[in-house]
Amino acid sequence: MVNKLPKTLVDQINLLVERGMLFRNIDNAPHFLKNISYYRLKGYWWEMQSDKVAHNFKPNNHFEDVIDLYNFDRHLRLLMFDAIERIEVALRTKLIYNLSLSYGALFYIDDSLFTDKFKHKATIEHLFVEIARSKEQFIVEHRLYHKDEPFESWKALEVTSLGTLSKLYKNLNHQLPEKSRIALEFGFNSHKDFSSFLEASTVIRNVIAHHSRLWNNNVTTKYLWPKNLKNSPITYVPDENQRAKLFPLLSLTIYTIEIISPGNSIKEKFFNLLDEYPIVPVHKMGFPANWKTQPIWI
Repeated sequence: MVNKLPKTLVDQINLLVERGMLFRNIDNAPHFLKNISYYRLKGYWWEMQSDKVAHNFKPNNHFEDVIDLYNFDRHLRLLMFDAIERIEVALRTKLIYNLSLSYGALFYIDDSLFTDKFKHKATIEHLFVEIARSKEQFIVEHRLYHKDEPFESWKALEVTSLGTLSKLYKNLNHQLPEKSRIALEFGFNSHKDFSSFLEASTVIRNVIAHHSRLWNNNVTTKYLWPKNLKNSPITYVPDENQRAKLFPLLSLTIYTIEIISPGNSIKEKFFNLLDEYPIVPVHKMGFPANWKTQPIWI
């Protein structure tokens, strides 16, 4: 198969016109395509196509609406980043506080506290790589003044990623009371459900970190829907197909944020975002018709 030839901005615009894309002001199109690649925008006009082989567009679809979808998604990613950052910081804090007080400053390297010693070894090796990359002043000073001593947990875990924190938490021995206590402090009655939520949040965090599309994309990990929540964010248990879309996870994220960060404005900002971009079809993110009547959204 011969690779396709690269196209100039003019060629790209002409191809869109040929396929039925409309423009409210075609003179502005080169500016957008010069700064946002054709292939990146393709993910936002994919749903506008009537023929996904010939790539012809349905009637009355405008290039400017594609740009609006792109901008909506960019702001949505920032909003989700804000929410997940709060969860990450709280998880880091609760791990350090609860487990250091019970098992000492070096609990994270004590494999007796973890279920799977091989997974623990791999996680710690990755953690050491993250520490080695860090240029934080407290890490630099530790290397300088305590070079033969291991990093205390409040230093080591402060510079590690959400993915590593999630793996550490998941692998903690199930009988440790601190594991259940941390889950409860996030509003989860089961550490298994909470761990599954952290894994899904890590996937979304990675999507955001790579500036990938969040709108109308799928949640690629099959996370558990938590049981017996104190105040269930939605009135139904979403099935596996429904959990592949953003709405259930976003609802669960807001539920969690309202517990660890009461008075936050995440939900308000999301409503404002929808007001700013009214053309966005929220059902593509798994939002049901009655989503505004669901408990967490009232």
